[in-house]
Amino acid sequence: MDTYTHGHADAVLQSHRWRTVENSAGYLLPHLRAGLDVLDVGCGPGTITVDLARRVAPGRVLGLDVVEAPLGEARDLAAREEVVVEFAVGDTYALDLPDDSFDVVHAHQVLQHLTDPVAALREMARVCRPGGLLAVRDVDYAATTWFPDDEGLTRWLDLYRAVARRNDAEPDAGRRLRAWAHAAGLRDHTASASTYCYASDAERRWWGDSWAGRATASSFAEQAVSYGLATADELAGVAAAWQRWAAADDGWLGMLHGELLVRVG
Repeated sequence: MDTYTHGHADAVLQSHRWRTVENSAGYLLPHLRAGLDVLDVGCGPGTITVDLARRVAPGRVLGLDVVEAPLGEARDLAAREEVVVEFAVGDTYALDLPDDSFDVVHAHQVLQHLTDPVAALREMARVCRPGGLLAVRDVDYAATTWFPDDEGLTRWLDLYRAVARRNDAEPDAGRRLRAWAHAAGLRDHTASASTYCYASDAERRWWGDSWAGRATASSFAEQAVSYGLATADELAGVAAAWQRWAAADDGWLGMLHGELLVRVG
């Protein structure tokens, strides 16, 4: 099993809970319509999945994650929203699903964490119906930028990328999506990009608190120490940098994401 750099600590899920189709899958939105069957790979706490289900009802929607940990929260969300959607544990490399099962196969921030994203793309394409869409979006950490400058945040970015690479993952996945699709034999596609931007007082507090928490109490923090890449004191310094940024009246942060819509033949 691949090592998930972030893990499922509450500080991580705090950011995942914010995600919707509009803010995280806008490139897919024009292609959604009632009655489509959708597979959401790497669904986490299910906010995007439930939003997809609401938009394609009465189509079937299935959300998969590699572990059970976030799925209870996803099911609770679907129940509260009164949206019909299924959630299950699944292996991205070996989906327990027949060929040609879904009209849309979606994966948000998944490929960056895999040791073999090309194999995962082939498997996701296998369960997509001919003429259907495979939609993937991933951040490109190296393109992340912020203001004001802070050595602690520079250390965070270097450390995050080092931990991800130690896990044989690719933190700068956004720029590689087309190359991975080509390697998987998928060439009928449209590439695009979009950003997350955190600048308002509320956005900075939310994002800063999330990463301050991840820097000291998450799988990322545990891995950074166990791999010998950082000490607990260094991670506390990274957390403090995030809090300084969150408190800065002129603070701003942008994260570039690559996107790919693949038409499956």
